[in-house]
Amino acid sequence: MKYSGIGGQAVIEGIMMRNKDKYSVGVRKPDGEIVIDVKEFKPYAERFKLAGVPFIRGSFAFVESMVIGMRTLMYSASFFEDDEDCEPSKFEMWLEKTFGDKLDKIIIGISMAAAFVLALVIFLWLPLFLAGLLNRVITNDTLMAFFEGVIRVAIFVIYIKLVSKTKDINRTFMYHGAEHKCINCIEHGLPLSVDNVAVSSKEHKRCGTSFIIIVMLIGILFFMVIRVHDPIMRLLSRIVLMPVIAGVSYEFLRLAGRSENPIVNILSKPGLMMQKLTTYEPDDSMIEVAIAAVEAVFDWKEYQKKEFPNGPDELGRTLIEAAKVRKKA
Repeated sequence: MKYSGIGGQAVIEGIMMRNKDKYSVGVRKPDGEIVIDVKEFKPYAERFKLAGVPFIRGSFAFVESMVIGMRTLMYSASFFEDDEDCEPSKFEMWLEKTFGDKLDKIIIGISMAAAFVLALVIFLWLPLFLAGLLNRVITNDTLMAFFEGVIRVAIFVIYIKLVSKTKDINRTFMYHGAEHKCINCIEHGLPLSVDNVAVSSKEHKRCGTSFIIIVMLIGILFFMVIRVHDPIMRLLSRIVLMPVIAGVSYEFLRLAGRSENPIVNILSKPGLMMQKLTTYEPDDSMIEVAIAAVEAVFDWKEYQKKEFPNGPDELGRTLIEAAKVRKKA
């Protein structure tokens, strides 16, 4: 597998694909039409020198992905708003009149802030609180930090399991699978077609799910070493160290996405295993959306001509045979 640099995320009934300073959003509208929207976004690393520094750039990359993610989610949701014929409320009209073109940015900012606070409560404070209940049984700080990390991972798994029960999230996870399959198809040298994408893997080492689980696992190692006894200071230490942990995690994910080193592949396994919870097998209509989103911002033919002059790699050739069987079926 060879690094292409393209990445993305699932949105409502669609997929966002990003390549360098452009991203596209492909959405399957209720009438079945695929609509593609292409935007430019100058990476933070090109705007601020600090955003390109190793172990610091991870935090900037996370915020960058959140901003683009919220924008694309709002765009995709606009095709599925209920009661489109209803008159806007007085409050909605006031917001539109007061903030004008800045309204979307304000909504994105508020949404990101709310998501950040909710994440702190669920994934930092709650594990810390639950682990604290074991104080009378476990007095070793290192062991307490380990159990706190295990509880955090367990909460994440339970959270994913619960939200996946809803129809919309279930379909979003299917689109997530289509996104990964498209990238894997390209990076193994296969022509981008529905059949080739369908037989490609739905797990990918550069996935955001992998990033989250890596953050949690590296966090366990950090907090086992850095011991703080006061409960409030312990919570603050978790918050303060998050950018550091995110930075280390990002560097590993960046390395994993470009390397086939056996050790790196082994260390990537937990993230790939976790993706089984967040990526489902897509149907062909979803794959069509993913392909359209890719082709709007990425010349995969030129990429493969350069990276695969002799055709697909070994796995790619195997997948082509599987695609031929699928096409005949």
